[in-house]
Amino acid sequence: MRERVHLIGLILFAIATLLIARLAWVQLAWGPALSAQAEEQRARVYVEPARRGSIVDHQGRELAYTMQARSLTVSPNVLRKELTQQGELDLVTEGKAASMTQDQIREEATRRMDEKLKEMANEIPKMISGAVENSEKVKSSDLEKKLRADSTYEVLVRNVDPDVASEIAQRFHGVAADHQDIRQYPNGAIGENILGKVSVDGEGQFGFEASGDDFLAGQNGRSTEDVATTGQVIPGTLRDVVPAIDGADATLTIDLDLQTYVQQQIEQAKHNSGAKHAEAVVLDVQTGEVLAMANTDTINPNKNIDEQLKNGKRFENSSISFPYEPGSVAKIITAAATINEGLTTPDEVHYVPGSINMAGVTVNDAWQHSGTNFTTTGIFGKSSNVGTLMLAQRLGEEKYADYLKRFGIGQSTGVELPAESPGLLMDLQDWGGGTFANLPIGQGMSWTTLQMASVYQAIANGGERIEPRIIHQITDADGNVRDLPEPEHTQVISPEAARTVTDMFRATLQKDPAGGSQSGTAPGQSPEGYQASGKTGTAQKVDPNTGAYSMSDYWITFAGIAPADDPRFAVAIMLDDPERGVEAGGGGGQSAAPLFKDIASWLLDRDNVPTSPPPTTLVLQQ
Repeated sequence: MRERVHLIGLILFAIATLLIARLAWVQLAWGPALSAQAEEQRARVYVEPARRGSIVDHQGRELAYTMQARSLTVSPNVLRKELTQQGELDLVTEGKAASMTQDQIREEATRRMDEKLKEMANEIPKMISGAVENSEKVKSSDLEKKLRADSTYEVLVRNVDPDVASEIAQRFHGVAADHQDIRQYPNGAIGENILGKVSVDGEGQFGFEASGDDFLAGQNGRSTEDVATTGQVIPGTLRDVVPAIDGADATLTIDLDLQTYVQQQIEQAKHNSGAKHAEAVVLDVQTGEVLAMANTDTINPNKNIDEQLKNGKRFENSSISFPYEPGSVAKIITAAATINEGLTTPDEVHYVPGSINMAGVTVNDAWQHSGTNFTTTGIFGKSSNVGTLMLAQRLGEEKYADYLKRFGIGQSTGVELPAESPGLLMDLQDWGGGTFANLPIGQGMSWTTLQMASVYQAIANGGERIEPRIIHQITDADGNVRDLPEPEHTQVISPEAARTVTDMFRATLQKDPAGGSQSGTAPGQSPEGYQASGKTGTAQKVDPNTGAYSMSDYWITFAGIAPADDPRFAVAIMLDDPERGVEAGGGGGQSAAPLFKDIASWLLDRDNVPTSPPPTTLVLQQ
């Protein structure tokens, strides 16, 4: 008997030893991994999205802002499993499970799960009716397909009103009302070429939304909490809390009213003239700030994007991205350089032949004439290619190349927008025999409309070029104004030379009441009551079939300063291959000058700029 008891004791001791060893092995060897696995199953990481900063114009009017919404999301695989488990539990609670086999319990629980999925698919569209844009497009069949998908994550509906989303999430197990930000553009297509847009995930895709994404987006917050198998949060498990930092707000230099007006004007000009495209940029002369930057065919982010893209609308900001040959507006650089170097005076008289040969290249004026006397002012007021090249020869290639660099040609302006082109300009060492016969008259190099406006801003601002800027102020989520880098300032020519050139280029807009010999190429296109300076331009496009300059396709340009006596604004305009004039019915001639007059007149009148004293004499051209 004792031996049996002793044997049983040894067996029990051995079993206990094995159990203790097994428990120790589980605790020490498997414990950390099992603990980590259990925590992974319980833990839920919650992301608190940061609010994207708003974008306003320089007077604080909203250009883009963020509105809160919710996305209804589910994990279909988890949802169906939990609904089936809930069905089995309900059968037990109802007392029905006792008389059923395990297979019958599972079959009935699955049937109840199917009914719940159909109820969700049918009821959610009814609940969101009116709370979601285009809610009629949310179909029960589509929702049911997503609920039955073999996946761990599905978005049922986006852009749901937060209150409605919360009600749906409370009613239906497994549906989450995830935070979602909707970016709003209250002005539609106005300024959209500048603003760009954000993706569905809230990342900047085009324009300022892309270039300013780092500070607009902010930093998302996050936290971790444990959740029971029923989906309920376990109290006291909140940890690793990192608060969200909202994005900064941006105040742009853009004037919304002016942007609206300019955009309307160039759209009308495109329609009237039959041009393929049109652009306009307005700069504040004294600061270099961009007040308006408009392109035709700008997309409206609030409408069907795909449909608009098919119809030729676009997100690109061609005013900074697509350079073109500027034509005679570029002649102001030759004028500024030769006046600044003391190589000529406004009233110097030149004998200008009908053509000139430079390095084997013959260049003619745009109109047939024999030798004619022009003043320096007249060379530019009449837009003589030959006279311009005669002056450029006095300057020489190296000096001329230096002035191109000073004016920022062939370089990005540094404006805070993406995809800016530096334009096209060959290095001096690569110039061929005919290069210097083309550049001074605005061919053989390419500018953007912003670069064109920047050249005239420098002339108008006492010869000082200021890098164009689109950002006026950045304010972080705490209300602190960030320090912004100062735009680069370059004294291109002396203030005296700048004043002289500004006065000289009044000749372009001068209208001679006595018969026309003192009229410029855009007579009478100064704003009523004001003096203005500027330059017309016509640049031949390259024929893609021949590789030579076309005799029928042109870029028509104009750049001007208003008012000339006390410069405030620089305006640059480009029309791509217009068939007629920009005025109603196609009037106004093959010139962008009437468009300059309309924009400058509106702006000077809106800002109550004092009128100019009437000129006492005509600017002498011949």
